[in-house]
Amino acid sequence: MNLELIDTRDRAEAVVASLVDEPSLALDCEAAGFHRYSDRLCLVQISTPQGRDVILDALAVELGDLLRPLLENPGQTLYMHGGDYDFRLLDRDLGINPRGVFDTQIAASLLGVDGIGLASLLEEHFEVRLSKKYQRADWAQRPLERGMLEYAAADTRYLHELASRLQRRLEEAGRLEWAREEFRLMEEIRWTVDENEDPVTRVKGAHRLGDRVVARLREALAWRDDLAREQDRAPFRIAPDSALIRAAEDRPRTPNELAGLKGMNPRTARQEGQDLLDRMARIDALADADVRGYPPRERSGPGRPPPEVEELASRLKTVRNRVAEELGLDRGVLFPNASLLDVAREAPATEEGFRKVEGVKGWQATVVGPAMLPILRD
Repeated sequence: MNLELIDTRDRAEAVVASLVDEPSLALDCEAAGFHRYSDRLCLVQISTPQGRDVILDALAVELGDLLRPLLENPGQTLYMHGGDYDFRLLDRDLGINPRGVFDTQIAASLLGVDGIGLASLLEEHFEVRLSKKYQRADWAQRPLERGMLEYAAADTRYLHELASRLQRRLEEAGRLEWAREEFRLMEEIRWTVDENEDPVTRVKGAHRLGDRVVARLREALAWRDDLAREQDRAPFRIAPDSALIRAAEDRPRTPNELAGLKGMNPRTARQEGQDLLDRMARIDALADADVRGYPPRERSGPGRPPPEVEELASRLKTVRNRVAEELGLDRGVLFPNASLLDVAREAPATEEGFRKVEGVKGWQATVVGPAMLPILRD
């Protein structure tokens, strides 16, 4: 295989210049979130129609200014598979928002394919079995093993031919325009983060804990985050949520007691645990009125619908399920339940009104709208 690892600026510039005139490129990214504190972008893989595989080292070379003109060129098709997270990484780390995308996972889902993962599709179409050896590899480690590079390149190596086959099937099924609409919506994906999010809200079951336990847990999460950042390790590798909950509930008094908790790394607990104990002790010294428990749940969205809306949504769901079965599509792909509720709330009586319901895509309105409108007008 023609596989190139590019880890210098000069070589990266030469490679990008050689790719500018390609009619299409296959693109994928690797990040380090499973091992490192930050899920920073580590590799960008690109394959050409001629079978050239290029892997750009995003840790060794600043790629933003180099790749932006290449990946944001709407005249060049970019083949990706399940690229929504890659879009977020490229936006956050490189300031790049790709254009001209054809996503093979979306294409497969609109064809009603059961296995839409890349491994399933490659086995079905090319009898290629992807190795699982490097699924959780540390992509920030250097040097990279040859096997890791081959694994990364496999994510783009077959996308040109796979996309070609899926596009033909979409055309035959009359669904290519559906896919194109989905691709354009995908291009609007950006990296977003809620700076005001309370970390305890990400811990499963934390809302059932008492106020003082929640306050201790919040300190435990901050302690873990500080260590993870300092050691450049994924937070769960410092201590899992379950161990921090036990610490907040059991309130160990010494690092040795902390080290004895199930799930806690004994070495970390003995070396760094006194800081956690001191943090929790400060919580215990607070008056009840000063203890900050689980944050009040902010109501998002319109809340539970009234009975008449639920009844209408149920009737619409019956229609959706029938159409999905006729088309051989997953029900959620054709029209998600959340969209059914939105339509039921607004109860549009016209095709134009149906299309204006927030979240309803044009192709969905065309496909299921005619079957639902008679019920909505009733």
